Amino acid sequence: MAPSEEPASTSPATPTKYTAVNFEYTPGFVGLLESLGASLLVTTYQAGKLLTIGVSKGAIDIGFYNFDQVMGVAVKPGRIAVGVRRQIWYLRSAPDIAARVEPAGKYDACYLTRSAHFTGMIHGHEMAWAGDELWVVNTLFSCLCTIQGEFSFVPRWQPPFISMLAAQDRCHLNGLAMENGKPRYVTVMAECDTPGGWRPTKATSGCLIDVPSGATVARGFAMPHSPRLHDGRLWVLDSGHGRLSQVDLGTGKAEPVAHMQGYTRGLAFHGPFAFIGLSKIRETSVFSGIPIAEHRERLQSGVAVVDLRSGKQVAGLVFNTGVDEIFAVQVLPGVRCPVVSGPLPDADGTETIWLAAAPSGINSPGVRNG
Repeated sequence: MAPSEEPASTSPATPTKYTAVNFEYTPGFVGLLESLGASLLVTTYQAGKLLTIGVSKGAIDIGFYNFDQVMGVAVKPGRIAVGVRRQIWYLRSAPDIAARVEPAGKYDACYLTRSAHFTGMIHGHEMAWAGDELWVVNTLFSCLCTIQGEFSFVPRWQPPFISMLAAQDRCHLNGLAMENGKPRYVTVMAECDTPGGWRPTKATSGCLIDVPSGATVARGFAMPHSPRLHDGRLWVLDSGHGRLSQVDLGTGKAEPVAHMQGYTRGLAFHGPFAFIGLSKIRETSVFSGIPIAEHRERLQSGVAVVDLRSGKQVAGLVFNTGVDEIFAVQVLPGVRCPVVSGPLPDADGTETIWLAAAPSGINSPGVRNG
């Protein structure tokens, strides 16, 4: 593992206080990203950071950007949505600016924060684009919702066992898989209709639900997350067991494919590779009683790369200090080294980027770094 270290401010409110973020990665991690021509977006709500993980001149490049209690991230060509404590930030790609961000020539993509929508604290988890429509897993209200300007959110779907729209986190709806631009599967921690009722049984009551029919297609998971459809197969993270599983839709049986040294949450694919977020777990009642809690001291925080053809972990990055929990992992295909201009550039220690419309008689946009 190759070690490295980066400083990251502890919070936007105290940008002058820093904590060391020490990480290491396997020799093949950089080469894999290079060969795929891709980079990663990773979120950690514990540290309040959106991370970009790319490669520049054969070396790893990690950017740390402040987003308050960031969790879900949705990616589509030219746009990124970032879910935080009380709002959703929207970022747009500015390809003509990327090459000019210092050091000039290092970055091949630049994402500028343009706007935000205030949702209030809905405990938003995973998010996904369907064209220009953003779907959000609204965990507090046990529903899937979309975003519309005049409302905090627009409820669109609830599991059939949920009897009302209430801010009570009844089943801990958390993960979302899309198919052909529509929600197809979700994960919940229990088929429960009482406030916080999923907590006592969370080690065994996790479910995978088909959205169109409302039918539960698989049961028995320990705190599942991140259902995904990829290469004609349905995948899910059985987080409390620390594993990636494949679900047979005919039988509802979940077959473990790979076991990780961490609480698995956050899943993205690129070709035959799965990028899986790993977390340590806190000593709280939320995580008590799940299988991997027995090996708490051995758990890691980072990103593991699994080759789906063999089920083996072929590369990875581990945070030794500074980052204990990963929530979302997304792949940026065709982007080798991205840079982000977040909502708090002063806290990030980055330059502010202004993008102004051209005044009358000027044909190109004005940009200033300062």
